[in-house]
Amino acid sequence: MKNIFYLLLFVSQIFFAQTGFEKGNDLYNEGKYDLAAKEYESVLATNKESAQLYFNLGNCYYKLQKTAPSIYNYEKALVLDPNNQEALNNVKFAQKRTIDEIKVIPKVGFGKLLRDFTGIYPFDTWACIAIVFAVLFLSFFIGYYFSQTGIIKRIFFVGMFIVLLFVLMSVAAAFFEKSHFDNERPAIVFAESADVRSEPQSASSSVFILHEGTKVYVEETLNNWKKIQLTDGTEGWIDSKAIKEIKD
Repeated sequence: MKNIFYLLLFVSQIFFAQTGFEKGNDLYNEGKYDLAAKEYESVLATNKESAQLYFNLGNCYYKLQKTAPSIYNYEKALVLDPNNQEALNNVKFAQKRTIDEIKVIPKVGFGKLLRDFTGIYPFDTWACIAIVFAVLFLSFFIGYYFSQTGIIKRIFFVGMFIVLLFVLMSVAAAFFEKSHFDNERPAIVFAESADVRSEPQSASSSVFILHEGTKVYVEETLNNWKKIQLTDGTEGWIDSKAIKEIKD
């Protein structure tokens, strides 16, 4: 009986999620962006999410001139689908509405080369590539095992080790990207303006001020404060309520 209840609950959640998403699309097409946003938010409230849902919600907030929520939802879409070109384009348009102009200091050295390479694909794609190479390795092994000709046998043998190298490289890239994904904590400033302080306390001196929509990276949390870093390397402490982490 319990199993039937949970099944019906699951089906009803999917139905209402689809209904809310479709209603949101219809309202968006009618230009009712505030109502569309509420429908999309209602879908998220059922713990259903997708890159398309966040993208559509970002579009609603962009139309409503709400900079921080629009950027936040575009970034959420990109977490689920890093290669979503529409979200990549739209987040750039939304970022033009922000006040803060933060320079990006490029990284140099071997670490940059490694990150540039592994960053070509997200970690789950690297994992799929590793599986493909593993299957190919198995095919070469079978060919080597059953081959009767010496030359063919050597070709399969060499091919095995070449493919094995690609398997190991893909697995290493997947682990590296997964570690980077887990450790990186991007966030968006939601407060209209927020002081970034030298220490995690209100009495400390203000280092600089950030405004709505600026993207930061959280490094540490202490009570109601978060230590953040900007893309130019600047660091400081900000009130936790002033920002919203993208991967929460």
